[in-house]
Amino acid sequence: MSDWPQGYGLHVLQEVDSTLNEAARIAPTAAGPVWIMAHHQTAARGRRGREWNNPKGNLAATLLMRPDGDPEQAALRSFVAALALFDACVAVTGRAAGLTLKWPNDVLLNGGKLAGILLESTGQGRGVSHLAIGIGVNLSEAPGADMVEPGAVRPVSLLSETGALVTPQDFLTELAAAFARYETQFTTYGFEPIRTAWLSRAARLGEVITARTATSETVGTFETVDATGNLVLNTAKGRVSIPAADVYF
Repeated sequence: MSDWPQGYGLHVLQEVDSTLNEAARIAPTAAGPVWIMAHHQTAARGRRGREWNNPKGNLAATLLMRPDGDPEQAALRSFVAALALFDACVAVTGRAAGLTLKWPNDVLLNGGKLAGILLESTGQGRGVSHLAIGIGVNLSEAPGADMVEPGAVRPVSLLSETGALVTPQDFLTELAAAFARYETQFTTYGFEPIRTAWLSRAARLGEVITARTATSETVGTFETVDATGNLVLNTAKGRVSIPAADVYF
């Protein structure tokens, strides 16, 4: 087991509406970065306000931090968090086989969705006063297929795919330690090493994928992620850079 990273706090709650909501509540008085973990959430949410199903035994956690830089820089922490999740999964299972990272914020295992990341920030103008990184991991149980939208990646759990039974707190210890390492790399050397590491673990790189927003759909070959974290597709009309979308395979 990894040691808890120095300088990071930890709040463990039996029940809360959402760890993201709890992060917003404690943000004004938080002295430094702090992880918030809940054994049960009554109003968990995912991207675009979607409901996030959180069965007992899974990880529900949020990291609250005060990052330097502008909102675009803060948003790159989704890649930092994804790499940390990848390493935490390797640490608790002893294997990397089958693990991939799906742009912009999912971790896949054997092609199914194992974990998701959701960023929320507060601030004025070009500043970011607080950043909350919400993370959910299907450790012991995956939501049913009826809980995801048509065409979305099927949910899987770490237990069902690897046989590894891991408690949320043990997994969070590995995740927090890995995040601290990548955060130090990010603040010291910038996004490029993070981008390179993420691409080496990327799902469907070099393959044709579909990126959908509320108003458009783009189909093309997944070429890369650029220096600002945008998805770059090679389409029939040329290279297209996409800052935000849902990706379908």
